[in-house]
Amino acid sequence: MTVTSVRIGNCSGFYGDRFAAMREMLDGGELDYLTGDYLAELTMLILGRDRTKDPQLGYAKTFLRQLEESLGLAIDRGVRIVANAGGLNPAGLAERIRELADRLGLTVAVGHVEGDDLIGRAAELDLGTPLTANAYLGAWGIVECLNAGADVVVTGRVTDASVIVGPAAAHFGWARTDYDRLAGAVVAGHVIECGTQATGGNYSFFTEIADPVRLGFPIAEIAADGSSVITKHPGTGGAVGVGTVTAQLLYEITGGRYAGPDVTARIDTVELAPAGPDRVQISGVRGEPPPPTSKVSLNSLGGFRNVVEVILTGLDIDAKARLFRTQLEAELTRKPAELNWELARTDHADADTEEAASATLRCTVRDPDPAVVGRGFSAAAVELALASYPGFTLTAPPGNGQPYGVFTAGYVAAELIPHTAVLPDGARVAIPPAADSLVPAPLPEPAVPDPPPAGETRRVPLGTIAGARSGDKGGSANVGVWVHGDAEFAWLVHTLTVEELRRLLPETADLPVTRYVLPRLRAVNFVIDGILGQGVASAARFDPQAKGLGEWLRSRHVEIPVSLSEGAGR
Repeated sequence: MTVTSVRIGNCSGFYGDRFAAMREMLDGGELDYLTGDYLAELTMLILGRDRTKDPQLGYAKTFLRQLEESLGLAIDRGVRIVANAGGLNPAGLAERIRELADRLGLTVAVGHVEGDDLIGRAAELDLGTPLTANAYLGAWGIVECLNAGADVVVTGRVTDASVIVGPAAAHFGWARTDYDRLAGAVVAGHVIECGTQATGGNYSFFTEIADPVRLGFPIAEIAADGSSVITKHPGTGGAVGVGTVTAQLLYEITGGRYAGPDVTARIDTVELAPAGPDRVQISGVRGEPPPPTSKVSLNSLGGFRNVVEVILTGLDIDAKARLFRTQLEAELTRKPAELNWELARTDHADADTEEAASATLRCTVRDPDPAVVGRGFSAAAVELALASYPGFTLTAPPGNGQPYGVFTAGYVAAELIPHTAVLPDGARVAIPPAADSLVPAPLPEPAVPDPPPAGETRRVPLGTIAGARSGDKGGSANVGVWVHGDAEFAWLVHTLTVEELRRLLPETADLPVTRYVLPRLRAVNFVIDGILGQGVASAARFDPQAKGLGEWLRSRHVEIPVSLSEGAGR
C-alpha cells in the first residue's frame, strides 16, 4: 500500500460490542480515522422504545461512555471518529459529546448528520404507522462534516459501509460520480464494519486461527483508486486472510450487485489476493450509479409473545411431546393468533448423563392481546406438572407475555429524503440525492467451470471443504458458501443447487430460495425468503438471526470427491 492510503479502523460491529475496543484501536497503532457501526435492525427497535420513554434518548449510550475514556487520546493522536451511534437522535448525541468535551477540558469540533428519520412523514410516504422509520443515508453528509473540520461525526441510520466511505471520499476528494472508487470503499467498508468478523470471528475454520482468544479489530488501508488492504494492528489476536475476508464479503448480501444510496458496488468484480502476513488486497471493484429509491428501515410493535419450554427425558420422547401438546392446547380457553411448537431431539440413546438423554419441547405463542399470551398461558403449563408425561420439567417459571417487534423494508424516492449535514459551527448543508441513478438490467449468468470428472467419492460433512457465513435481512436470510480452490469450486457450483440446499436444509423446502454464483470469490450465495418470519425481533425461529444457518449446512453430509476431501488442508 502506498503512502497515499488512508488508514480507517473499526471499533464496533453492533450495539454491545467490546467496550474496550475504541481504546485498544487508538492505543494499538497508527490510524487516520476510527469508525463504529452500532445500528442493526433490532437496535433501531430498541432505540425506538428508549425514545418512547425519554425523548432525549434514542442514541447508543455505550458510545458516549467509550468517548469519555478515549476522546482525549483520539484528539492527541489526530484520529477523527465517525460513527452511526446517533441512532434516532444524532443531534442529541452530538450535544452530549460537546458537553463531555467541555467537562474533560477538550476542544472538539462535532458534526452530525440527520434527515434519515421519517417517522413524522410515515403516513405521507405510505410507510404505515411504524414505531421507527429510518432511511438509509449515504456518505456525503459525513464528507461535508469532515471537510468542515469535524473531529467527531455522528449519524443516524446510514448504510453500514458509509462510515468508512465518508472518510475515504473526504480524504481523497472523490467526486460523487467516482463510482469505481466509491464502490471499492463500499467493499472495504462492508468487510470491516462488522468488526472482528473480518479477523476470525464467526469464521468456519476458526480452529486454524492461531490466536483466537481476543481478536483484534480490522483496518482498511484505502488507496486513492478505491483499492484497499484489509489488516489489523500488529500483535493483536485473530487473523486476516483471504478466507476471513471472503466470509465477511458474503455476509448479508444477495448477488453480484450491492446497492446503496451513493453507488452500486459490483461484488462480482471483487478480486482478493494475499498481500503479506495479516494483509489481504482488494482490487478490481467496479461501481454503477445507485438506484433511484432509498431503503427505509421500518420497525413496528407486532404484539405480545410468550414461551413455555419443557424437558423430555429418556424413552418415548415423541409420545411425551404429543401428550403435553394435546394437554396444553386443551387448557387454552382463548387460542392465540399464532401457536408454534418446536421439538429439539437433542437426546441420545443409552446416554451416560441425564442431560444427554433429554430433548426440549418449546411452545411459542403470539397475539395482539397481552392477556391471551400472558401469565394465564404459562400458568396452564405449570398446572400440568403432576398430570402429564413422566419426568415433567419446565425450564422457567410462568411469566407474562412480552412485546415483540416486526421489521419491514420500505422504499422512498431519494429526492424525498432531507439528508442534512450539521457542521461544527451549526451551519446546515443540504445533501442532494445522486445526480444519476440506475435501475440495472439483470446481470448475465456468470461463466462457471466444467464439472469435475466422475470419480470415487465419500460421504462427509460439506464443511470438510466449504466455509459458510449466514445472517438475517428482515424476515429473510442469506447463506454464502465458499471454497478455497478452483477444483473445489467446480464441484461446489454444480453440486450445491437450490434443490440440494432444500434437501440438506428441510426448513427451506417450501420457501422461495434464490442462488447467486460469484466465481471470483469461489462462492455461491443463497437468499431464503421468509425463514425468519417477521424478522429478528419477532423471534420466530430457534436461531432468530440465522447466524448458525451456515454452520448447520456445513454439518450436513454429502458425497464429495475423495480427491477434494483428502486435500482439504488450507
